[in-house]
Amino acid sequence: MISGVHTIIYSKNAEADKAFFREVLKLTNVDVGHGWLIFGLPPSELAVHPSEGSQHHEIYLMCEDVNAFVRQMNDHKVACSEVRDEGWGLLTELTLPGGGKLGVYQPRHARPGPM
Repeated sequence: MISGVHTIIYSKNAEADKAFFREVLKLTNVDVGHGWLIFGLPPSELAVHPSEGSQHHEIYLMCEDVNAFVRQMNDHKVACSEVRDEGWGLLTELTLPGGGKLGVYQPRHARPGPM
């Protein structure tokens, strides 16, 4: 029934953010016309959290070693927040070139197998 997930990141500097995903994170991509890039992602998962108020949605990238990831981002002059132990994982937040924030974490929770 579901064949994938299409995620959108809105940016004040889309060209800089696309360059970051292409050149720093080395995500595969396809140009669907006029420089409009769609990036490939590794397997993903979806969680539903209860909320009495906000109906916002969040995106997190996952990695095997968040401290190594932060060091790699530092090599590329990409700012990351201090790594926090949230119990379910080790979490940092990177600042995209366009100014947006993106969470990156090393999961400690059980992970589902791919569909």
